[in-house]
Amino acid sequence: MHQPFVIIVSGPSGVGKTTLCKRVMQLDGNLFYSVSATTRPRREGEVHGKDYYFLSVEQFEEWIEKGKLLEWARVYDNYYGTPLDPVIENFERGKDVIMDIDVQGKRQIERNFRGRVVSVFVLPPSVDELLERLEQRGAETPEQFEKRKKLIMRDLEYRWEYDYWLINDDLDKAVGELYSIIKAERLRGRYMKWQERS
Repeated sequence: MHQPFVIIVSGPSGVGKTTLCKRVMQLDGNLFYSVSATTRPRREGEVHGKDYYFLSVEQFEEWIEKGKLLEWARVYDNYYGTPLDPVIENFERGKDVIMDIDVQGKRQIERNFRGRVVSVFVLPPSVDELLERLEQRGAETPEQFEKRKKLIMRDLEYRWEYDYWLINDDLDKAVGELYSIIKAERLRGRYMKWQERS
């Protein structure tokens, strides 16, 4: 047995954070994936409550006022945040909570769960490869793409704040490495529940 903790997975846009989290979830029944809330428009194929909680700006701001968010930030002109109740409920069930959030969210969660956060920064094989992948999506105007490019370069500077770096050059390998990190952290003395006398 161990004390449940939060695994934060961050990295630049398009690096594969959500895919990594969802794949590692399939390997372990003691993990809960924290679904973020957002005000950004729903993309084709996305499901409310599974991919994100899609809220209006008014709903999101109401959640902020009522203290329903563990952390929140405005990113790319939209709100993003982590609902508090599911995290607490799963901690009480003894589950570790994995989430993919940005560095602002990481800092807020580290303040709220001091000593119970493991942070992993996901890197692309190279910046050029990541930019090429995002450009091929063709989902943005040239101006939006330039804005995203600047944010990616800024995000990469934050990697020094993280416990682990993981290069996502092979998905299966990266999933295995992320799972190895989680299993190793469960054996850390600070998380272990052990009684000296029975």
